[in-house]
Amino acid sequence: MKDLSLSTLIWLRMVRFVQNSNQMSNTHLRRFDLTIAQFEMLSHIRADEPVTQSGLAKGLTVSGGGVSRMVSRLERDGLISREQDWKTKFISLTAAGRLRLAQAYPAQVEFQSALFDEALDEEEKTQLHALMKKLYEHSMTRREDEEQA
Repeated sequence: MKDLSLSTLIWLRMVRFVQNSNQMSNTHLRRFDLTIAQFEMLSHIRADEPVTQSGLAKGLTVSGGGVSRMVSRLERDGLISREQDWKTKFISLTAAGRLRLAQAYPAQVEFQSALFDEALDEEEKTQLHALMKKLYEHSMTRREDEEQA
């Protein structure tokens, strides 16, 4: 590890934290019969419904194929519905999807918040939020530049 730059070590720490957090969330969300990926998709659909499949893929930074498989499963489970409007399919939550998300959402937010609240004080959380926002915005600018190149 001595040959790695501080920036690389930070990136590796972030990746490990996200992977660990996602594994813990998958265990936590099992009681709602959801994975973290499904939870994120249902939350995104709720926020932007009706949403297109391509809109989901972009919003979740998941491949089109990955979104397609997950949408098919959530539809089969009765949590979402797809409605065709000419060439575009719009995705919305069903009543069962709304109920499942309403049950899981507060518990998941509390679970994730505790990871930060237990380890960081308010000033540290404020600093981390500002730094993560700055990194995210920079990464989105780089991503857009690369997609246009």
